[in-house]
Amino acid sequence: MMGLPFSILPANIDESLTTQTNPLKLTQEFAVKKVEKVIEIMNNRLPKWICGADTVISLNDKIFGKPADREEAAGMLGKLSGKQHKVVTSVALYNGITKKIDCTSASCTVTFAPLSDKEIEWYLDTNEWQGVAGAYRIQELASCFITQIKGSPSTVAGLPLREFYVMLKSNGYPYA
Repeated sequence: MMGLPFSILPANIDESLTTQTNPLKLTQEFAVKKVEKVIEIMNNRLPKWICGADTVISLNDKIFGKPADREEAAGMLGKLSGKQHKVVTSVALYNGITKKIDCTSASCTVTFAPLSDKEIEWYLDTNEWQGVAGAYRIQELASCFITQIKGSPSTVAGLPLREFYVMLKSNGYPYA
């Protein structure tokens, strides 16, 4: 989506304030809350478009969000080692013309190779695990741990491009 006139404005929300356990509903809730937070921050200076996204990892009905520290990240990577897990990403879009928020989601499955303790420690030393669901970034060094992806890698990276494009089109985004 190179060339789109978007600015990045961090919209930190408290992700602990939810009782949601369904990965799809959870990511939708957080993506919308991020957009609402930007609307709040921008006050009356709203741009035509605001986008927010959220991603979670699900393994055996347990949701992995962003690890709080290195120890939690190590635990997550150890649990993902040698297993297939689900990745769910939701994207919310505020349309300044209609004053409405639209939301779309995508999911895929990712299979990790078995990881040794040494590999996990090496990856933790990169600090790529910080601030990302499941303690890994597919678009970075963790890609070497992945043996299979069923679905779009952009979903794992945190912005499902096809779904985002379709949502922009359906909202009348002015492509040239």
